[in-house]
Amino acid sequence: MDQIRRQPPKKTSTTTEPTEAERPMALPPKKKSKHGKWILISVFIVLFVIIIAGIGTFYIIKHDNKDISLVGVKSDKYQALFLTNGQVYFGKLAQSDQETIKISDIYYLQIQQPVQPKEEKQQGETQLIKLGEELHGPEDEMYIDRDQVLFWENLKDNSQVSEAIKAYKKQ
Repeated sequence: MDQIRRQPPKKTSTTTEPTEAERPMALPPKKKSKHGKWILISVFIVLFVIIIAGIGTFYIIKHDNKDISLVGVKSDKYQALFLTNGQVYFGKLAQSDQETIKISDIYYLQIQQPVQPKEEKQQGETQLIKLGEELHGPEDEMYIDRDQVLFWENLKDNSQVSEAIKAYKKQ
């Protein structure tokens, strides 16, 4: 027996809808690649690292510009700074950074030898000299590598050096 296939009746309306054969085939939805997810995660990680690095750099720069206090240094007193070359400076100490010590309001001792000593054991006169009065006119700040520092001490208010500094400042 022959079976006759029936075709659906054709519509006679003025607006015709496309038949299923005439409709464009819908494409299946695209599968999201796994690579896109990892790229997005990688971008977030890189941004996070950059932000943390920026905050860390800001923190370091902010704290490097400040004078960090040195252990044992009393800011209201003068200090004696003893260097590896035998030189001693008197002034106000502060830490400039991790490797450098700053000293300001600087004085040092100078021994004036007599031109013709009367005795062999005769010593010259010791003077306290203010840094900055030398021929080359340095500023009254010095930055010294910590490797060059042996130690420092706070001066008593009634020490000879402290008294000489007070007398110099009254002039």
